[in-house]
Amino acid sequence: MPEESGRLKAVLSPEARRDIREALRWSETKFGPDARLRYESLIVQALRDIESDPLRPGSSARRDLTIEGVRTYHIGLSRDRARTPTGVVHKPRHFILYRRREEDGKVIDIGRVLRDDRDLVRHLPVGFRLAE
Repeated sequence: MPEESGRLKAVLSPEARRDIREALRWSETKFGPDARLRYESLIVQALRDIESDPLRPGSSARRDLTIEGVRTYHIGLSRDRARTPTGVVHKPRHFILYRRREEDGKVIDIGRVLRDDRDLVRHLPVGFRLAE
């Protein structure tokens, strides 16, 4: 998403990149290459949705767990917009942890892309934890 257009741009942390690689690898191993493509399409759509509206319905402020401004968004909320020729992901299991960068406001830092059964507090990346 070009910054000149006034749109926000999502920037993935190294942890988020690793999370996505692991999720896609697992999806392909468990369900095959078409499933991997569907899951990848869903993650990309969820990131686009966050870029278009970081406060979008369904996202949650996570003041209870981390610093102010951090939100989570379950990728399942983007299913209807992530169609592929082979269908949609039926049971997405990941959420995105993110925050709008304070310095310039045009960047959204993606901290993690975690399974919804993971302990978020245990997996908070640097810059998203309290007392930093």
